[in-house]
Amino acid sequence: MTATLAILLIGAPQGEGSANPIGLLLPWILVFGIFYFIWFRPQQRERAKHDELLKNLKKGDEVVTAGGIVGEVIHIKETMKDGQPVKSMEDRITIKTGESRIVIERGRIARVVAPRTEAAPQ
Repeated sequence: MTATLAILLIGAPQGEGSANPIGLLLPWILVFGIFYFIWFRPQQRERAKHDELLKNLKKGDEVVTAGGIVGEVIHIKETMKDGQPVKSMEDRITIKTGESRIVIERGRIARVVAPRTEAAPQ
């Protein structure tokens, strides 16, 4: 293995039938590209979608925490920065579950089960 690594770093001896070092790296570059577009990119999109859903959280939404607790949002205490409220993953969310009230961080919400929909005026 160390001989192969040395050949890749230093370069193969020039002679008949010797491989180009870039030709040896091309399959690895292709594998990395495939992994990026199949695994990492969709994961980044899903994470961004989840973060946007959490930032748009409102009172009355039904949520599930990372620990599996299901409850309804009854209060949101946003972080203050320069006198202005800023939505962040450290905001305190109070949820009502059964007869209890629990305070959790916004970032610990795993999913929103049923976002509250505003009644359409008729």
